[in-house]
Amino acid sequence: IDTMKKLLVVLASLALVATLTACAKAPTEEINATKAAVDAAVAEGAQQYTPEDYKLVAGGLAAANAEIKVQEEKFFKNFDKAKQILAKTKADAEALKGKVAARKEELKQAAIATLAQANTALVEAKDLLAKAPKGKGSKADIEAMQTDLAGVEAMLPEVQPMIDGGDFIGANEKANAILARITAVSDEVKAAIEKKK
Repeated sequence: IDTMKKLLVVLASLALVATLTACAKAPTEEINATKAAVDAAVAEGAQQYTPEDYKLVAGGLAAANAEIKVQEEKFFKNFDKAKQILAKTKADAEALKGKVAARKEELKQAAIATLAQANTALVEAKDLLAKAPKGKGSKADIEAMQTDLAGVEAMLPEVQPMIDGGDFIGANEKANAILARITAVSDEVKAAIEKKK
């Protein structure tokens, strides 16, 4: 009878172990839901517009996968930590979509404002250039500045289609580069006027 009891205890223990290991399955649904949330943030432009935040959610997904791999190699598996990481990463990825939209709008407004500044600065630069001292040595300089302004003026119409197409990073870079060139020409002309005085 004692042998029978011992055998029953061993069988019950084995059944409990089998139940515990069978219940601990990798959180496949959570992984898929989190990956879908991260992919949705990427589709919105998270890598471009909020790269630091994107790195955090991508890192969270990688950390969860690493934790799952560690647990799968154990006899007694516990995916609680992986589930916690996945839940936080999913929430962060979903919030990231809103951050991306806000960043896009911010860059869009900045591009529009810079484009308007560049247009105004171009008019002012042309006016200044018309008032530039026209001496013997400055004719070539004035022609070079006029050519520079004409080149910049030709680039201005390229910015609005970029804004309309949703390339707010490119539109900002181009608008700022144009404004910088116009400002440089204006500064040169102002320096020449001051020198003449």
